[in-house]
Amino acid sequence: MINLFLKTSGYVIFAIAMVCAASAANAQAYPTRPLRMIVGFPPGGPTDLMARLAAQHLAEKLGYQVVTDNRPGAGGAVAGVLMLKAAPDGHTLFIASNGEIAIAPNLYKKMAYDPVRDLAPVSRIGAAQLVLMVHPGVAAQSVKELVALAKAKPGSINFGSSGIGSTAHLSAEMLKTMAGIDMVHVPYKGAGPAMADVMGGQVQLIITGLSSAMPHIKSGKLRALGVTGANRVQSLPDLPAIGETVAGYQMNSWYGLFTTVGTPPKIIQRLYAEMAAMVKRPDMVERFAGLGIEAEASSPQVFTAQIKEEIAKWAKVIQLARVPLQ
Repeated sequence: MINLFLKTSGYVIFAIAMVCAASAANAQAYPTRPLRMIVGFPPGGPTDLMARLAAQHLAEKLGYQVVTDNRPGAGGAVAGVLMLKAAPDGHTLFIASNGEIAIAPNLYKKMAYDPVRDLAPVSRIGAAQLVLMVHPGVAAQSVKELVALAKAKPGSINFGSSGIGSTAHLSAEMLKTMAGIDMVHVPYKGAGPAMADVMGGQVQLIITGLSSAMPHIKSGKLRALGVTGANRVQSLPDLPAIGETVAGYQMNSWYGLFTTVGTPPKIIQRLYAEMAAMVKRPDMVERFAGLGIEAEASSPQVFTAQIKEEIAKWAKVIQLARVPLQ
């Protein structure tokens, strides 16, 4: 009887051990099905293009298809809300920029989701500089001369942007504050119309994406005075950074990968490792560069700290510029 009990107990213990081992294996297996990459903007824009490059790399390395799901609306908020409903298993991903993650929380009275509370940062994957350009008729050949002109004639320079609260708008507001100058904001419904009016001379200045600005710089239709990042860019080595004249000025438009809060750390670390590998691939670096974006990666911990710093930075800019909450 005792032997039977011991034998039976042994089977039970073995069965429990096998179940636990299987559960552990299933928990470690990732992915187990195709992944979904949510994008908060229509196809063709920089965020969408970055998402497709990341999806391509992940599909190659993880062995499962990564489907890009464009859900435009409310400046990326529609896509963000979808992440609240996603299972925390790393199978739903979100590509977003500093506009949705760091600027929007300071710009809207109420958001449907909290980027810090409701998203799990995986890694930054790229950053793009903007460029300050003026109409050729503006009597300024440098940032220093522009600042002097604006101080001599306060309010005489108009700057266009893709809309109130856009990265382009707030970058110019930051320049106004840090340089101590007065310029008038003229918002447009998109970067295209704003750029057209700068070329037409209706407004004198714009800060916009380097990749879209390059043809106009090369043609001489617009005069570039400086880039917004900490360093000069390889494609325009003679063009100084604005910060070389206005000490401390620095702004990059960045893109990052997120997943659902509660996703196991091992899965997040796996995704980060793949993003870190992606930004070292020569073919990806070249494709990023074609979009005016410098490939880069930062760990989940570093990325989280960067996001918090950026939210605080833009809160100050919005407050000083007295940008009305939306």
